[in-house]
Formats: sequence, C-alpha cells, structure tokens
Amino acid sequence: MTTIDVGLARMRSAAGRVAAVWHRIGRLFKGVLPTRLYARTLLIIIAPMVILQSVVAFVFMERHWNTVTRRLSAAVTQDIAALIDIYQSYPQDPDYTTLRRIAQQRLGLVVDVLPGTALPPVGPKPFFSLLDQALSREISLQIGRPFWIDTVGRSSLVEIRIQLDKNVLRVFARRNAAYASNSEIFLLWMVGTSLVLITIAILFLRNQIRPILKLTEAVESFGKGRDVPNFGPRGAQEVRRAALAFIEMKRRVERAIEQRTTMLAGVSHDLRTVLTRFKLELALLGDGPDFDPLKKDVDEMARMVEAYLAFARGDSGEQAEPTDMAAFLDELKADAERGGHRTSVAFHGHPVVTVRPYAFRRCLANLVSNAARYAGEIAITGHRDHRWLTVTVDDDGPGIPAHQREEVFKPFLRLDDARNQDEGGTGLGLAIARDIVRSHGGDITLGDSPLGGLRATVRIPV
Repeated sequence: MTTIDVGLARMRSAAGRVAAVWHRIGRLFKGVLPTRLYARTLLIIIAPMVILQSVVAFVFMERHWNTVTRRLSAAVTQDIAALIDIYQSYPQDPDYTTLRRIAQQRLGLVVDVLPGTALPPVGPKPFFSLLDQALSREISLQIGRPFWIDTVGRSSLVEIRIQLDKNVLRVFARRNAAYASNSEIFLLWMVGTSLVLITIAILFLRNQIRPILKLTEAVESFGKGRDVPNFGPRGAQEVRRAALAFIEMKRRVERAIEQRTTMLAGVSHDLRTVLTRFKLELALLGDGPDFDPLKKDVDEMARMVEAYLAFARGDSGEQAEPTDMAAFLDELKADAERGGHRTSVAFHGHPVVTVRPYAFRRCLANLVSNAARYAGEIAITGHRDHRWLTVTVDDDGPGIPAHQREEVFKPFLRLDDARNQDEGGTGLGLAIARDIVRSHGGDITLGDSPLGGLRATVRIPV
C-alpha cells in the first residue's frame, strides 16, 4: 500500500468519524427542537434576534460602557490629583478655603480635609461593580496613596478618601461624573423593543398558521368520513393554493362516489325489475318440488344484488354524528345472544365517538355475525383514548390461517375454508367492513384470539 493510499484511508476514516459525530448531534437537536410548525417558526425568528441582541449588548458593555466608565473615573481621579497638588503647593491656606472653592466651582467636587484622622476600615465590596474597579485602578495609577472609596452608601454620590501626610482628603463626587449611568436605559430600550417585536411576530405568525391548522383539520375530518362545513381558502397564496387543491380533490372524490353509486343503483333497479318478474312468474306457477331450487336461486340472486350495491355505495351519504359506543356494543351483544351464543361486552374510556352510526353498526355486525357463524363464544371489547377508538371481536372458532388473513378482505373472494363461506354468501362481508372502517380513517386487522379462535380489531381515529 502506497503513502497516498494510506492517506486516503485515514481521510475516509476521519470523515466517517466526523459524519458519525454530526449524526449524533443532529439526533440530539432533533429530540430537543419542537415538532410543531408554529413553534419552529417562532424559534427561527426569535433565535437570531436573541443572538443579535446578545452580541450587541456584549459589544456595548465591553467597548462603550466599560470604556466610558474608565474615562470618566480617570477624569475624576485627575481632578482629585490636581487638588492634592494644590494642597501640597499652597500650605499657606490654613482653612483650605481656596481649595474648597476651586473644587466646588471649577470641578464640581465637595472637598474636606479631615485633620489627624485615619482611613475607615475596608468594607465588603459589591459582587460586580464596574465603578469600584475603575476608580480603584485609576487612583492606584495616578495618585499612588492609600485610599478608601464608597460607591454604594449614597445613591447619587461617590465618597473618596485619600490618605495624605497626617490628614485625610475627603471628596464627594457626583456618581454620573464617574460612571456611565445611562447605559441601563440603552439595555432597557433594547430589551423592550425586542419584546415588542417578538409580540408582533407571535401575533403575525398566529394569523399565518391558523389557515394551515384549518386545512389540516379539514383534511383529517374528510379522511375520517366527516363533513367539512364552512371551509374556504385563507391565508398566504401558497396556503390558499393547497386549500383550493384539497377542495377540488374532495369534489372529485365525492363526484366519483356519487357517479358509481348512481350507476350501480340503476343497474340494481334493472336487476330488481327482472327479479320481480321472476318471482311473479314463479308465484303464478304455484308450489312444487321442481320450483323450490329455482326460488332459492332467485332469492340468492336478490341478496347478492343488495350486497353488491351496499359494497359499491359504502354508505357514503350518511352524516357522521356523536354515537354512544357502549350502547352500540350492548346491542350487538343482545343480537348475538338471541342467536344462542355466549357473548361478553366491555368498554373502557369515554363512550361517545363521532362516526356514521348505521355504517359503523353494519361493520361491527358483519364481524360479530362472522364470529357467530363459526364459534360458540364471543367477546367484544371497546377502548377509547384521546386519539383512537379500538374495538376487538374475539371468538373460539377455528380461525383463519395467518397467510390468508389479508386475502379474505378482497371483494368477491371466497376461500374454501374461509369463515365467511356459507350458502348464498357473496364474499363481501369483510370487504364491506374494511371499506367502512377505512372511510372513517382507520383499518381492520385480523390476529389470534385469546379464546383460541380469531380476533378482529377495528381501530379508527376519534
């Protein structure tokens, strides 16, 4: 292996490690970041604003506030140093009247000379005081004498004491003469404007997100087979286009279902007319053993026509409404018990669910009748949480092999040993049930039952 190959291998290895670290970081941030569009959009707006304000505040504090405070403290210290020079150069002024006058009129300082005193003991310093730091540094550099300062005792004044030969020079200076006191106003303005901008952004985003939420609710309601009243395109242009596309899709789906139902209703009407003539002719022929098979064939054909029409229609014209599922299941139990089957019912959670009641009853009735046809014991269980309604129908029958459980949902398919095989059967019972459940936005699955037979699970969103 050449040196180039070794170098390329090392680079690929390093790139792989970097990609793995980047992937872990991405997964970490994905788990922390919000998932909703509203929160993500707010984060996109607020995060750069907060970063910008933080950088501006840091630069201002570091470059402006600190610099201005140091320069003001240096100017006050220079004035005090000049007063000390006057004190030492003109000792003929025993009452220090000239010194006080110059300090008061020219420098804006109040000066006293305390004879024969010492500096007070050093008190506790503030945890963070830029003025204390700047004044202490400048007095040490420019005067170089023992000193004592108090920046917190009086809110508007700063007291400074300098040890001279046997006396102490006490100076009162205005706080704003040594400290950039208007910096807090800048910070308040900065924070206040940021809060105003964030409030405006929140109100604006709420108005922009609301049409998207309305569109989402309309799509979910249509997917659950419910009506979507008073829905119209609103919001930004892109959201309006999506809403118009949904409305057009909804119209096409409803038109296709209506056309299919109308066509099959016409076919059913024609077939019913022929079947009625058959029944009338058979009635005129009278009763006899030769005509009984023909009558059974005519009755079976009538049932098949009704089943085909019901499957094609899918009960799409029915409106969804709140329904008490616990009472629903009790009615199914009563129907099964009238057929001589041991049946138990249990429901957990809030029982009122919005469904198309007649269609959903037919779906569950198909499942229960299939169970009753091949089993002696049936257990119906319902459970409703904040997202889903789940209904299971268990039995102790022979069941369906696992590899054929999906096949039995195909229309017109009749397995040799299938549970829906019976005289006059059309192979549409489970197909109609799944079609109804899927029109509610859910699905039906088949599995093994704790009773030893088959479990049919209906799951729809609430």
